Amino acid sequence: MSQFDQLHRYVFTNANVRGELVQLENSYQEILDSQEYPPVIQLLLGELMAAASLLTATLKFKGEIALQLQSEGSIKYAVINGTHDQKLRGVARWDNDVTELPTSLTELLPKGVLVITITPEEGERYQGIVAVDKPTLSECLEGYFSQSEQLPTKVILKTSVSGDVNRAGGLFLQVLPTSSEITNESEHTEFAHLSTISQTITAEELLGLPATEILHRLYHQEEIELYPAQEVKFSCSCSKERSAAAIANVDKQELLNIVAEDGAVRLNCQYCHREYSFDAIDIESIHNGAYAAPKQTQ
Repeated sequence: MSQFDQLHRYVFTNANVRGELVQLENSYQEILDSQEYPPVIQLLLGELMAAASLLTATLKFKGEIALQLQSEGSIKYAVINGTHDQKLRGVARWDNDVTELPTSLTELLPKGVLVITITPEEGERYQGIVAVDKPTLSECLEGYFSQSEQLPTKVILKTSVSGDVNRAGGLFLQVLPTSSEITNESEHTEFAHLSTISQTITAEELLGLPATEILHRLYHQEEIELYPAQEVKFSCSCSKERSAAAIANVDKQELLNIVAEDGAVRLNCQYCHREYSFDAIDIESIHNGAYAAPKQTQ
């Protein structure tokens, strides 16, 4: 099994701190293959994807997290969705007329915000919003945790886009509260020490070495408990049933007019670009409540 497209969780035996490490290759490449993204957007999507994987790993329930960057600049939005079982998908939209995009985060996303939406399968949805007013996405995410959970958190994100092999990775550390009081002074001291050590990781190490070797290099003087790795993969939840539901509230005659003119009503998934088409019989069935999508063949 490849060392990539895996998430590793671990805890420090002698400190109330948990950690996560993720390395992405094929799952990241599938997102890049969906469109011809400019290099700066490829890098941004890689960081978002690694961050989404790290954050979904913190979920204590079945559901999903969406990380969306929005701005008034050339990039309209960039979003990655991740589920509790590490299925990720993503897309970005930008002004194609702009020939050269800035490289700094704040210039790339003027008046930008990071919207983090947590949607459990059961229960109410939660949404947090933080301004993109720091030099890196990592620092914006640390600001989110400081604001929303008041837990000391370190986020490290690295991306490499070389054309032949594209990879993204991330490292996540967070204090584990031990009582109703979130943390105490000694826990902050332990976290600060581990955070300083973690920041010494290079992109070459995070995106090239096996996870066990990375953890040994960083924390060889610490005692850690490493849990079994979890597979991370690109997966889109689109389906013909969902597409049918999306057009169920559109006027039937309007849909039939499209069929008469174009031969079918066609919907294209923005994440995986799979196309779903509906003919006149489908439209009639959808509006009669009798539509059943054909089973997909593997």
